Amino acid sequence: MKRLLLLFALLVAAVAITIPASAQTITTFDVPGDVGGTYPNMIIDTGEISGFYLDADGISHAFVRARDGSIATFDVPGWGGSIGTQAISMNDSGTIVGAYSDATDHVHGFVRDRHGRFTTADFPGSIRTLLTSINAEGESVGTYRDASNVRHKFVRSSKGKFTSYDVPGESIPSQACYDTCLNAWGEETAPVVDADGITHSFLREPSGRIVQFDPPGAVNGSSPYSINAEGVIIGIFIDGVSNEHGYSRSRDGFFTAFDVPGAAGTEPATNNAFGEITGDYFDPSNVYHGFLRNRRGSITTFDIPGAGTDPGEGTIPTGMNDVGTVSGIYCDAVTCHGFVRQR
Repeated sequence: MKRLLLLFALLVAAVAITIPASAQTITTFDVPGDVGGTYPNMIIDTGEISGFYLDADGISHAFVRARDGSIATFDVPGWGGSIGTQAISMNDSGTIVGAYSDATDHVHGFVRDRHGRFTTADFPGSIRTLLTSINAEGESVGTYRDASNVRHKFVRSSKGKFTSYDVPGESIPSQACYDTCLNAWGEETAPVVDADGITHSFLREPSGRIVQFDPPGAVNGSSPYSINAEGVIIGIFIDGVSNEHGYSRSRDGFFTAFDVPGAAGTEPATNNAFGEITGDYFDPSNVYHGFLRNRRGSITTFDIPGAGTDPGEGTIPTGMNDVGTVSGIYCDAVTCHGFVRQR
């Protein structure tokens, strides 16, 4: 019976209609000093956006954009300014986590509070640490490499205590999930690669129990990209002919597959507390476009004015808050820029 319900969900999802974008306000922006592109990662409920940009030397620097459009840039102090800083995730308190490289090219994790105070966050004994997601409670997750250069995953408490873990059966150790992969309940999602090189999705519960899964039809694997406060995970799966589709998985394990009508591939990026999903889809010419899927399954598509129309260019949403404001990247023939879409 459950298998029949899952198949029914897939059939229902396939008939989702596309609604042309109507009332929307789009603001585009570039970080001052950006030469190699502006890349927003997250938007929180107050409208603040974090991400990184590239300077003329190709070095990354982090930024925070306030709701009024003002932009503050930063690098983690004390590392010499020679390699780069990337803000990867931000919670609604304005605390940012990410990674920076020191003058010897060693990568470290960092935590930056909303007052601009930094804490270096390295897993004890590691040679490389990345913090990739932070939740409302200040708990964060990421990956590290041990002294033998083997990767592992970890959870870091709001007090700075690390807990290491590995997913049973993984072949390529500890792939990371970025931005919104840890919810306020401590539920985490990320990809795992098996011995055949196929990527699968998993959920790590607050108790430490790991549940590995793939949506029905995922012949060539799946990868999760976000988990919301309701425990709903969204991501992509790849069918038997290597086409990408979107999926959502409820906390009780019920799957829904969906595609943007006419898309050559659908790639969800994040979901909010109200069940809305944003991401991109690419057309047969490999041009990217944005979409917003509401809780009922209706899909709105949109493009940022000025986005390129050649292969590899276009509109790529990367973040969405609980108000439904979307942030992301649009790329033209020269570089990539930031945008905010309000409805």
